[in-house]
Amino acid sequence: MAVNESVLTSGLYQQHKLPPLSDFKPERSASSPEYVDFRALKGTLASAMVGDISLTELYSDDRVVRQCRGLVSRATDAYFFLHLQLDGDSTNRQGGREALLKTGDYTLLDNTKPYEVVYRGPNRTLVVGIPHSKLRRQIACPEGLVAVPMKGTQGTSGLLSRLLINYWTECRHGLEPAAAERASVAVIDMLSAAYADIPRVQSDHSSLGMLHRTRIVNYIEVHLHDPDLTPTRVAVACKITPRYLHHLFAGEDETVARYILRRRLDACAAALISSSQRGRSVTAIAFDHGFNSPTHFGRVFRAKFGATPREYRQARGQAAWDQADAVGAPSE
Repeated sequence: MAVNESVLTSGLYQQHKLPPLSDFKPERSASSPEYVDFRALKGTLASAMVGDISLTELYSDDRVVRQCRGLVSRATDAYFFLHLQLDGDSTNRQGGREALLKTGDYTLLDNTKPYEVVYRGPNRTLVVGIPHSKLRRQIACPEGLVAVPMKGTQGTSGLLSRLLINYWTECRHGLEPAAAERASVAVIDMLSAAYADIPRVQSDHSSLGMLHRTRIVNYIEVHLHDPDLTPTRVAVACKITPRYLHHLFAGEDETVARYILRRRLDACAAALISSSQRGRSVTAIAFDHGFNSPTHFGRVFRAKFGATPREYRQARGQAAWDQADAVGAPSE
């Protein structure tokens, strides 16, 4: 895939901003990494877009990144930025919290609220921009996780750190756009797993409600394969009433039932084009992910993706399988 690279020179002043990811022109881009207070900054910028996710690697000397209240009020798109420290260290502040990052560590920041990132000395950072709506479908209340430091040397947080580094390396070395977009699904899933057990910090009037939503989403993700997974069953498992369950999702973009359906369809779509699943029938894949009617599955799949499962597999699966075969073929 195409990765844009540019050279940053000295002479930029306070509240000048980094160029957009796509063309390095001085126009605002919601997914570009923030406004920057530069002091004779020199460095390089490499960036790419994968669907609606942005990736930016920045190398520089000392710098301060600030998103002040005035800039927040002018923001038109809501993004969470995952800051992964590739080299050097940084201090990330938001919402009264502070995350000190060493090489391999990362944290989340929300561009709809003020924050500050301080880099001292030569450093290299990968900034992954994820739309609010996309991340909220995977992580309940991600705003409660901002400025929480995640270690890159242990557990699932370490797995995500290494995955992101390898993913970005492949993007820079010519990973096909279609393959990069498919792999981004795994990145978001691993991000969800890394944050699954992290306690949320109170960010609204109901920290108990945030806790319940977190448990609900985690339960659904684990039981997507169960055809009996319904909002009522989720409520019973999470020890809340169905009415309260629906109340907790009232402020979200979709109902509980629609969330379950969308996540099942996303999982089926990924399986349909997976080289490891190429020998399995569409019906078998649908049943593996909680559907019990091929007719119903075909109807809702087409409504979401604009093609039948077989059409989707033929259009996208063959390219993925050919690429997997090419990677696994012995060299001459």
